[in-house]
Amino acid sequence: MASSTSSEIRITGTALLDALESGAVRVAERSANGAWRVHGWVKEEILALFRASGVVAKGLECAPSGDRSVFRDKEPFDVRRWTAEHNVRVVPGGSAVRRGAFVAPSCVLMPPCYVNVGASIGAGTMIDSHALVGSCAQIGERVHVSAAAQIGGVLEPANARPVIVEDDCFVGGNCGVYEGVLLRKGAVLAAGTILASGTVVYDVVRERELRGTREAPLEIPERAVVVPGSRPLSVGGAQKSAMEPWATQRGLHVACALIVKYRDEKTDRATALEDALR
Repeated sequence: MASSTSSEIRITGTALLDALESGAVRVAERSANGAWRVHGWVKEEILALFRASGVVAKGLECAPSGDRSVFRDKEPFDVRRWTAEHNVRVVPGGSAVRRGAFVAPSCVLMPPCYVNVGASIGAGTMIDSHALVGSCAQIGERVHVSAAAQIGGVLEPANARPVIVEDDCFVGGNCGVYEGVLLRKGAVLAAGTILASGTVVYDVVRERELRGTREAPLEIPERAVVVPGSRPLSVGGAQKSAMEPWATQRGLHVACALIVKYRDEKTDRATALEDALR
């Protein structure tokens, strides 16, 4: 996809929202070697538009009665409207996509879901009921974001990596992916898995620990199948000698995540989207 993301080409104002919606500009892009590049200027310009805009009353036509439902938001940030040319299926029931979000053809949005400004959703992806795609989150093609899953958003700091979910991933119900976590292609999150920048992930298959920080957030490997887990509470620093025995005696644990396998044919069948639903 062609993209005007060079720092030499800086689009501003509502023109930027148009460019984001068309896919000509993205907050982050994947290079040929698999590394993701964040275009911090895009987030800076979105923030500038927020600061420069006043809050105004807005209204939506509520079919079939024609009544007006008034809400209040920053003036440029309307709710997107759809035509047949978009080829996006938006099922009735309260979903909304904010201005400045890209939704590719053949996507399915189930009600009620929400997609915030700067987000990008690839072709063939389903966003299920009560799911959130936060500001600037990058969702690939043929992804399933299941019911009540939360894909976190970030606008500040501008150079921070957004949450990225690459192609063919499956995010189970009630999952949470936050703070710039990157799910590599084909990864699967079992229902209820929570991942943030500092979450410890134990790869049981390859016998290793995966960790991230806010500066270098966690990455989940391609085709990894991740489930919720827990680990014994450990206390670092000067408090270790006093607190750790107390925690150990009481069997206290903290949350983590476990990679229990890598995708196989059985996993692919279990996570396949039903063509009939599309």
